Amino acid sequence: QVQLVESGGGLVQAGGSLRLSCAASGRILSSYGMGWFRQAPGKEREFVAAISWSGGSTVYVDAVKDRFTISGDNVKNTVHLQMNSLKPGDTAVYYCAVRSSVLGTYYSTVGYNYWGQGTQVTVSS
Repeated sequence: QVQLVESGGGLVQAGGSLRLSCAASGRILSSYGMGWFRQAPGKEREFVAAISWSGGSTVYVDAVKDRFTISGDNVKNTVHLQMNSLKPGDTAVYYCAVRSSVLGTYYSTVGYNYWGQGTQVTVSS
């Protein structure tokens, strides 16, 4: 059974920083990379950032570029998200996921077959 556990969420003032971490355990048959998604109340889950184990390339949604940095370890199946200059609009539940299929793109939930339970990030103004 595959399990992903996120940590590092919390309450922070606008302009502050948080570092999210995620560790995957269990038998993952294939892993092409890992990603972070977020879901705010009343909104759909949206892509935030992802890292590919092939070359370590990273991708971000425009809204977080130059503020967030994703990093990870493909041997340990861990991923981190350093979030700086946080804004109230970043408030959401953040989910990490393992991309275990080549279906879809890194920006889509398609292809991410393993998900964590989520960690709440709240940014106050």
